Amino acid sequence: MSGVRERILRSSVTHVAVAFLAMGSWAAFANRAHPMPAPITAGVIQGAISACITLFLKRGIELTAANLQGLAALLVPPAAAFIVSASLLTAIHVASGTPEVGATVAIPLCVSTGYAAIYSFALWRARNA
Repeated sequence: MSGVRERILRSSVTHVAVAFLAMGSWAAFANRAHPMPAPITAGVIQGAISACITLFLKRGIELTAANLQGLAALLVPPAAAFIVSASLLTAIHVASGTPEVGATVAIPLCVSTGYAAIYSFALWRARNA
């Protein structure tokens, strides 16, 4: 049974679904003071963006780090992840009329940038060990 559980936990589908649910729920919560359907719309939009970011972030970090040397391989991937995530999240939420853009993107942006920093450090350390 642990083999099945391990496959589920490592599955990209699982990670994408969790990102959709967790960050979509956060966005709905962040916009809860506004009339419906604003919280639901923000949640669905944020869930979809987070699912896409989750799907591509790991591979993007790997590709970026592989093409850089030294300290740049450590610092550029999380900086790029922050810039790309912040730009996408903000632009899409502004365009869709999300009422609380700042609150909506704060947690997803921290999570994606934190993940990028930790994963970049792990790659950098493995390469420089």
